[in-house]
Amino acid sequence: MLAKIVSLLVLGALLAGCSLFNSSGGSLLTSNRSRSTAPLQIPADLEQVAQANTRFGLDLYRALGAQNDDDNLFFSPYSISLALAMTEAGARGETQAEMDRALHFDLPQERLHPALNALDRAVRATPEGVSKEDKDQVFQLSIANAVWGQKDYPFRQEYLDLLAEQYGAGLRVVDYRADPDGARQQINQWVSDETRAKIPELIPNAAIDTETRMVLANAIYFKAGWMEPFDPENTGPAQFTRADGSTKDVWMMVQSGHFPYTSSEGWQALELPYVGGTAGMLVLLPAPGRFADFEAALNAELLAQIVREISSREAIVYLPRFKYESSFELADVLQTLGIQRAFQFGAADFSDMADTNELYISRVIHKATVAVDEAGTEAAAATAVIAAAGAAPGESEPVIFRADRPFLFLIRDRETGTVLFLGRVMEPVE
Repeated sequence: MLAKIVSLLVLGALLAGCSLFNSSGGSLLTSNRSRSTAPLQIPADLEQVAQANTRFGLDLYRALGAQNDDDNLFFSPYSISLALAMTEAGARGETQAEMDRALHFDLPQERLHPALNALDRAVRATPEGVSKEDKDQVFQLSIANAVWGQKDYPFRQEYLDLLAEQYGAGLRVVDYRADPDGARQQINQWVSDETRAKIPELIPNAAIDTETRMVLANAIYFKAGWMEPFDPENTGPAQFTRADGSTKDVWMMVQSGHFPYTSSEGWQALELPYVGGTAGMLVLLPAPGRFADFEAALNAELLAQIVREISSREAIVYLPRFKYESSFELADVLQTLGIQRAFQFGAADFSDMADTNELYISRVIHKATVAVDEAGTEAAAATAVIAAAGAAPGESEPVIFRADRPFLFLIRDRETGTVLFLGRVMEPVE
């Protein structure tokens, strides 16, 4: 009989907020190790894992974009990367090597997971100038990890210690054999709590069954107001031109001021900082008729160039209000990116996770939601990896930045460069 391990990554919301309380149910078996707060011995390791997240996110964006044609797209590279990293920590041999290549992890194991832990602490740090009292109102970013394991399954203590030390995740014991749907509901409740009900049901019926053995979850919740909010009095009707040339009436926000900005032939880029200045939405606006060309050309090097070159510029900014959600089955996409053995029973090697050779990934589920308005941004995302076992400034005139056609956007931690959320708006939806 085949057994299944579910590795779940859960991500959170912009302009919502996420708590770190344990609400998933089930008894909690914690390692005797506390989460490490030690500084990195090699500080450059943090930059490496941040860049790895960007490269993986752009790879995934291209693969998902190709599958979804001209649809809106939104997901969290950071959530998916973190959950897969927790899964990778239990892999060995070529299974681990394939995951490392796809995730762009170049560090040895003894440095990789401490670096991801340090990145997590850096990303969630409270911005300077934001008081503890004001934080819940103007800027919230919390990241939580959790694991649900089958009762009496031979999980390796070394693996549980690593999850506790580097990811702050304890093992919640459930009984998939006796009550798989009860376990599913517990996990979905945790996801819902951690995303403030933005993702009320990540795992659908029958995705967990009596052969499930484990679920690893990451939840991110991000709520932030614009550093310079849009005045609702200035929002008005406007036309948005789709990629096919047709138009749609939308509500267009507008404001003027100084913003980080750069441009080149065929595109403009402008960043809207959030309160505190440590996070921002980088909007990439291709010229009319150039969206497909820009999307195809966007890679980590071009993105790094854009971030390097942006500088304060007076601008008049037009941005549509939008709100939508995306849902993906990621197993096939991840296999096209090179993670193959992990999905193959008999070939997958997760022997650092448990004293058994039966585990493999069977399914990866991701959901995400985003809302942008005059006050700021709200976004949420959740991913479940279901594995089975058993078998140029200086010009006097302000630039015009009018996002009235398809554009890309990244919500990122500006201090580390970590891309928290990544998406495109092909047609604003409210």
